[in-house]
Amino acid sequence: MRRKTLVPAVLAALVVLAACGAPEENTPSDAPSSVPDKPSEPVELNILDVAGNLQLTQGMIDEFVHHHPDIVSKVNYTKATAPEMPGKLQAEQRGGTSQTHLVLTGTDGLASVIEQELVLELLPEFESRFPDLEENYLPAAADMHELAQGQGITVTFYPSGPLLEYDPDKVPDPPGTAQELLDWAKAHPGKFQYAQPANSGPGRTFLMGLPYILGDEDPKDPEQGWDRTWEYLAELGKYVDYYPKGTTDTMKNLANGTVNIVATTTGWDINPRVLGTVPAKMEVTTLEGFHWVTDAHYAVVPRGVSEDVLSANLALVQWMLQPEQQAKAYDNGYFYPGPAVRDVTLDMAPAESQEAIERFGRPEYEQLIAEHPQEISLPAEQQVAAFQRWDREIGSGKTG
Repeated sequence: MRRKTLVPAVLAALVVLAACGAPEENTPSDAPSSVPDKPSEPVELNILDVAGNLQLTQGMIDEFVHHHPDIVSKVNYTKATAPEMPGKLQAEQRGGTSQTHLVLTGTDGLASVIEQELVLELLPEFESRFPDLEENYLPAAADMHELAQGQGITVTFYPSGPLLEYDPDKVPDPPGTAQELLDWAKAHPGKFQYAQPANSGPGRTFLMGLPYILGDEDPKDPEQGWDRTWEYLAELGKYVDYYPKGTTDTMKNLANGTVNIVATTTGWDINPRVLGTVPAKMEVTTLEGFHWVTDAHYAVVPRGVSEDVLSANLALVQWMLQPEQQAKAYDNGYFYPGPAVRDVTLDMAPAESQEAIERFGRPEYEQLIAEHPQEISLPAEQQVAAFQRWDREIGSGKTG
């Protein structure tokens, strides 16, 4: 299926974070001193996607190139996993010039490039290029934008999860509370599953959403404030056979009957059913005390790009935030809803998107979005800490 693979195994991600370190001294630490409104000549952009974001935004980018040949002559797209990206950027920057011009990333990759100082600070340096940026975002998308610390710009957004997806033929009475999920897993060992949190949007939102569901002391502090969550995950883990490396495996396992309940999100519920990876009959539910844990994708600019490339990047991202372009983010429900800015409705989306969501979307999502709080994902440092602890205490010996 056409979905993102956020981060490979947690340990591998952490090794990359630890090993890459900060850039060498010859890496530019600031944006070019003079950035024109448009490049002196059209540039060829190399765009790296480590979040599956191109599924939502490539149409926006291609249309920009079509309408602005005086800014961008060509775009070369490449894809990689989030933990591969920091080392790639660092190697390029050690050479003095970044061959990667723009990176599209989720919160995982964002955390690593902020921690390792691999990207330019775009705001407030270039805030004049993005007038009323935060006011134009959806409120929760504006909150997610703050996670970028000025080093990235939010381009897509969704409330995410955590949701539970289940086979109604095998689970006629789905769990409605955390205790009921635990009891169900104990009675049906090996039949509940979620993917490694650092490599999975649903896995990550399940991890970050449990502190709200369980009433933990501080849902924003995985080290000191998640006592109930870590105890619950340890107990639940007794009845989980293994934690797959990515969400796609959990969906395949749900489809073929290996498991009967998996952690999911709005997009991971809708898009696999659109694509036929998961049977349309599958249902979703939430647990009592449910809060949305929001997610977003970001555009970040590696250090070492030329002033012409940076100029083109700024113009491109500004274009991507226009409402008519944002409507393309509805896609086939992959990041449902998808748009990060206000007043972008489904009837503005391409006909294919409207048809897919009308057929495979769920009317209850609008009510859930309206009625339940939306919490931003953990900041970079806290996400890394949560993944580290999960790897040590929960996933150790059971990832694959």
